Amino acid sequence: MKFLCIPLMAMFITACSSPNIQDYTNTKPPLKLEEFFNGPLTAHGIVLDRSGTVTRRFSAKLIGTWQENQGKLEEWFTYDDGEKQTRVWLLEKTGENQYQGTANDVVGTATGQTNGSAFYWRYQLEIDYKGKPLQVTLDDWMFLINEKRLINKSEIIKYGFKVGEVILTIEKH
Repeated sequence: MKFLCIPLMAMFITACSSPNIQDYTNTKPPLKLEEFFNGPLTAHGIVLDRSGTVTRRFSAKLIGTWQENQGKLEEWFTYDDGEKQTRVWLLEKTGENQYQGTANDVVGTATGQTNGSAFYWRYQLEIDYKGKPLQVTLDDWMFLINEKRLINKSEIIKYGFKVGEVILTIEKH
């Protein structure tokens, strides 16, 4: 019985500490992806390993376009080591505060929800790790600071464990 209690307590503590999209009800300004991600944007960020050490820095240019409930977000990343990467998101507003998206390096479909000034979505991403493809889960949170600025925090998860993190700011032009 003693051995059963320890894993259950660990799961309970972990569950209690996780944010929930409902925690952001009535926070302002409200985040509408089709409004913020419409037009030219710039991003700057860092990639951290599992111990919190910065392993990479990057900048990105983004252009978002929307027609009704369909969006496209093009992203051009430049890393501090000279690597360049392009990601094109095809987004869809599927309901009130509900979104889904696909991209060239996303496995399957990302699904997410806004509430107040926050957006949360989770998806599988294929990354290059030591020259080989590796599939990881991204637990992705975005927080609108004001009409021109958003902060994005993504946990990189493999086998249920956090193995890294990406933190970036995105600014609207």
